[in-house]
Amino acid sequence: MKLYVAPGACSLAPHIALRETGAQFDLAIVDLQTKRVDDGSSFATLNPKGYVPALRLDDGQVLTENVAVLLYIADQYPNARLAPAGQGIERHRMVEWLAFINSELHKAFGILFSGTAPEASQQYARAQIAKRLDYLQGAIATEFVSGSRFTIADAYLFTVLSWCGEVDIDLERWPALARYQARLRARPAVLAALKAEGLVS
Repeated sequence: MKLYVAPGACSLAPHIALRETGAQFDLAIVDLQTKRVDDGSSFATLNPKGYVPALRLDDGQVLTENVAVLLYIADQYPNARLAPAGQGIERHRMVEWLAFINSELHKAFGILFSGTAPEASQQYARAQIAKRLDYLQGAIATEFVSGSRFTIADAYLFTVLSWCGEVDIDLERWPALARYQARLRARPAVLAALKAEGLVS
């Protein structure tokens, strides 16, 4: 199994998840500007969508889209308990979190990273992000988003919140989220993923 990531991109979430499982996997670093992998191969050939994450399975299949990759990892390594098992409400609540992070937070940051978005669009995106962070500030009442255990939703939310500093959004305005981010950053799997991507020394 090989995970294709771009340092600090949303692919950090499945990278963290894989390290939480203790699974053996290969890591490939992608340059999203040139669409080349660090081994010189073409990422566009592997994933014509052109963005990370991509997970190449042992049988050669390639899985893309963050939510799908995260759920696959959780289901392949059930002993890591990164997602509730079965079809109960707890499982669907976690999927609810994944959907919220993906559609309401992740996509809003894309405008701020574009480099070409009009100022009005950027201001709108900032207002939407602030509104979602206001909601999260009140919604995260426990150590993790889904309760008392770290899940793939935490890996994804940690990743997206880490972008705040890159676009001059001060997370200290939301102290519960700042504390949450600091707790997760101290997890061994999170630190290992950050180091492997060259984001910390």
